[in-house]
Amino acid sequence: MHIHLTRRGVLAEQIYRQVLDAILDGRLRPGERLPPTRALAARLTVSRNTVSVAYDRLLADGVTSGRVGAGTFVTNAPLPPSGTARRAPAGAVQPREFWRSVPVLPMRRHGDVAFDFSPGTPDHALFPLTAWRRIVAGELRTSAASYATYGDPAGHGGLRAAIARHVGVSRAVRADADDVVVTQGAQQAFDLIGRVLITPGTVVAVENPGYPRVRLLYRSLGARVVGVPVDEEGLVVEAIPDRARLVYVTPSHQFPLGTTMSLRRRAALLDWAERRGAVVVEADYDTEFRFGGRPLDPLQSLDRTGRVLYVGSFSKVLLPGLRVGFLVAPASLQPALHAARQLTDWHGELTTQAALARFIHSGLLARHIRGVTREYALRYARVVEGLKQRCARWLVPVPSAAGMHLAATLAPGATVDLAHAVARAGAAGVAVRRLADFSFGAPVVDGLVLGYGAIAGPRIDEGLSRLAAALAAVER
Repeated sequence: MHIHLTRRGVLAEQIYRQVLDAILDGRLRPGERLPPTRALAARLTVSRNTVSVAYDRLLADGVTSGRVGAGTFVTNAPLPPSGTARRAPAGAVQPREFWRSVPVLPMRRHGDVAFDFSPGTPDHALFPLTAWRRIVAGELRTSAASYATYGDPAGHGGLRAAIARHVGVSRAVRADADDVVVTQGAQQAFDLIGRVLITPGTVVAVENPGYPRVRLLYRSLGARVVGVPVDEEGLVVEAIPDRARLVYVTPSHQFPLGTTMSLRRRAALLDWAERRGAVVVEADYDTEFRFGGRPLDPLQSLDRTGRVLYVGSFSKVLLPGLRVGFLVAPASLQPALHAARQLTDWHGELTTQAALARFIHSGLLARHIRGVTREYALRYARVVEGLKQRCARWLVPVPSAAGMHLAATLAPGATVDLAHAVARAGAAGVAVRRLADFSFGAPVVDGLVLGYGAIAGPRIDEGLSRLAAALAAVER
């Protein structure tokens, strides 16, 4: 408890007022014990009698109670609110104009929505919590000396090795432990790349439609972000501006459309990057869940000049709250990326990283992915069939072979107000996103994006029925 005494005024009065304010403001909560009079007097360098006078007044006011041999405690009785609550000043300092337009995404707990088709949300019920809890407990039993110093900014060595092996086996990524930087989710990986490569005015090309948080992040760093259209083969390479020096793509499972970049386009993009002296940021966020089609090699494994940075995440595979992602970078960028990580938050939470390394090495991650993939494949098929049965008049599903969401574009000739449909569906307990929300500038294509990670299979049919009713109600 902080008390500041001045030379002006009665000392007992100052102690009384400041303790009373702390109680009424809620800084001292009901049941909390006040410091003993002798200890507080010694800390404030005043007589014990001065403190006792202040405590007696608090007792007389009924805001504290005393127990013989136990001390003085804040009363549990209801107290009137303080009219002098201490709050930080509103402040005259304002952020840059850019930040006035960046929304903070609302936080929603699982179960807040009855029929949750939000994209990007995994099913927490499928997470192997018992095994994870056992591994974390084992890590916490290690000596405190393991955490007595700051860690490597590139991340836990065991996890870096585990990630290199995991992505090498599952996705043909060419990397060893030294090529991996462990991050707090994919977003921090994108941020580190931007800090190392982007200067004010740098032209950055992003997919359109695409992931808005990357576009906003690079704009915040001073980049001039340009949207590039996406078709059934992926990013249209011919449409990338000549001045672009960084290109962000999701070739394995385009977000949000769900298409796969063709091998022809992959080769064209790598050739373009080499000719222009540009770098390609390849985001692979959920293709562990592949249930159809033949996977193509990632851009990183096709790259022969060290221009591709490969970003992955465990937020979809495990849980977003674990905050673990990774970045595979060419050797030429690794020292700068390590320095940037050290300057921002030094390194991530080492207990979680060590536990995840054991989780991967033990085979539990591979087993978990196999089980979840089977479940998501069933949900995907159920959503597609449900859309065909209930919503074919308005929506056409975009074929997808992986992930945990699908897009459905507006059917030819459909006359429906999707913005109102999404709002009406929300009022009926159905959470769904509009495809136009992911567009940069004027929407290139419109429709809906439906995730099936957060909604259990048996609830899909009823959720789609409610969505169909919302679409029918706003049909023009």
